[in-house]
Amino acid sequence: MSLIQAIIIAIIEGITEFLPISSTAHMKFANPLIGVRTSAFTDLYEIVIQLAAILAVVVLYYKQFFDFKKIRFYYKLVIALIPAVIAGVLLKKHIDAMLGNLTFIAIVMIAGGVILLFIDKLFTRPAIHSQDGVSNKNAFLIGCYQVLSVLFPGFSRSAATIIGGLQQKLDRRTAAEFSFFLAVPTMLAASVKSFWDVHKSNPEVFVKENMSQLIIGSGIAFVVALIAIRFFITYLQRHGFKLFGYYRILAGSLIIFLIWKGIIHQ
Repeated sequence: MSLIQAIIIAIIEGITEFLPISSTAHMKFANPLIGVRTSAFTDLYEIVIQLAAILAVVVLYYKQFFDFKKIRFYYKLVIALIPAVIAGVLLKKHIDAMLGNLTFIAIVMIAGGVILLFIDKLFTRPAIHSQDGVSNKNAFLIGCYQVLSVLFPGFSRSAATIIGGLQQKLDRRTAAEFSFFLAVPTMLAASVKSFWDVHKSNPEVFVKENMSQLIIGSGIAFVVALIAIRFFITYLQRHGFKLFGYYRILAGSLIIFLIWKGIIHQ
């Protein structure tokens, strides 16, 4: 992977990580289009820049993350994380197989888009308007929705957890912010595991050139994510999810067409 390719992937990650359009799908689709071949390093790179984007949440919401008097905040994140951890451990082979199937990811993109077209009409009476109102039960059930993004790559972790939040009667902003917060321990765990797995199986990827790309890509993903978060919260409160639904359907259909034409290979 060249530096230019690394920068492109980092920008895509920063933009898509918090929008309900699946950053994983976009990176999996972008790689073959710009000539990036799958390798131990590219897999590691994608996870690490996702973590960098997630850290933008910690910076923007630092008062929430570093208010140690509100210990319940951390409990709720741990509780919400449990279902995805269990699913990830038990279904690793299934997940790895689906991550390599671009047609499946594209179909999931389209299906998720159809769901988003109707979300605004399904959940119209929120009862929880702040993070303090989110109970442990709410957090766990939102975490169960996160499992959808584990089982179905391309569904979008953000979409799954926001839908879960809305189903639990959180308003749009509160649901989106809880999704952001939950992303931090989720991606931290995934990054640590990825680093460890690559270190054991392919220690040769930890060379100076690769580390430089990781640092540059992480910085770009972080900055772009800061901007994307602000945009998403403002847009979501004013306009809802329909535009993201249409975009997903269009993007998924385009990828299926490109696969059918042989422009993108599985």
